[in-house]
Amino acid sequence: MNPRRGAFVAGEKVQFTDRKGKKITDQLVPGGSTQTEHGLILHDDVIGAVEGTVITTVHAKREAQVNQVYPEKDKNKPWKSSRAIGGWEYAAMRPRLADYVLSMPRGAQIMYPKDIAQVIQLGDIRSGLRVLESGAGSGAMSLNLLDAVGESGHLTTIELRSEFARVAEANATLYYGEKPTWWDLLTGDFDSVAADLPEHWFDRIMLDMIDPWNRLEHAYRVIAPGGVLVCYVTTTTQMSRLAEALRAAGCWTEPQIQETLERTWKAQGLAVRPDHQMIGHTGFLVISRAMAPGFAALKKRERYSKDTVTDVDELTDEQREARLEELELRDISDHKLRKVLRDLDRQVNELGELDKGEESAAA
Repeated sequence: MNPRRGAFVAGEKVQFTDRKGKKITDQLVPGGSTQTEHGLILHDDVIGAVEGTVITTVHAKREAQVNQVYPEKDKNKPWKSSRAIGGWEYAAMRPRLADYVLSMPRGAQIMYPKDIAQVIQLGDIRSGLRVLESGAGSGAMSLNLLDAVGESGHLTTIELRSEFARVAEANATLYYGEKPTWWDLLTGDFDSVAADLPEHWFDRIMLDMIDPWNRLEHAYRVIAPGGVLVCYVTTTTQMSRLAEALRAAGCWTEPQIQETLERTWKAQGLAVRPDHQMIGHTGFLVISRAMAPGFAALKKRERYSKDTVTDVDELTDEQREARLEELELRDISDHKLRKVLRDLDRQVNELGELDKGEESAAA
């Protein structure tokens, strides 16, 4: 496993950041270069240097900046091939895992670092644990799970599409310098692959799929008692259906549901304020734990006066009228209503007195 420290070596990824905060991530190749808006970064200037080194782009004609794929787009911009560029400074650093995830090639939409961090923390995923993941995608979640469990743990990932599995494996190989030996990447549908997995062997399960409620039976078979199940879904209908399925199964604890919103801040002298843009809703995390076989999950006592299941459109006219009467009675008591009316009468009278005083003063 690549320790990712010391001088830069050929083959590893490097993140270049300019004074405006713009980041470019590229793989170092002997004799290669990275094209930027301000010239070329020569990889030979970076290989052998340490992190934090400032690299200056070389001067070159802007011919290199003309769109090579669609040159006709730049035919009315003659300055692009006539003005010399270069001399722009970039700081060279190894990308953090969060930076690498956002910059890596991907075939499927990735989870944001804010959601991945919550999966690791709320799922209690740590060194030495055995984790089952469904849905590798481009490998964003897989990389973080591999880092969390470490070489003393084990990650098993089930990916339906073979091409996505290849993308995830390549991204992990590039990040670590080799394919992690503590990772089994299996291809196929979850039900078929999970049927061959050992019972109650996994400590944690992470499901990132469209219908996780249809996978709860297999998930319970392979998870250890007390194991944590974390599901990532994006819509409220998915979240609601999953929560109800967990309750109906009877072998999972009451689901914990949350989402995370992220907002960055600007702090420059006395200008301290939140940035205008933020990362809002991206998905919901639904977390539950597996009960021991033969034991049903404990449930909170329901309030019989509070019906959260029956659709009001399915009621008869008499039932709907009775329901509305119940809501009105629960809405406000007679005592509270009299108090509200007294307060409003007092405020209206005071307003009238003020109007009379202003009219007298005007006269």
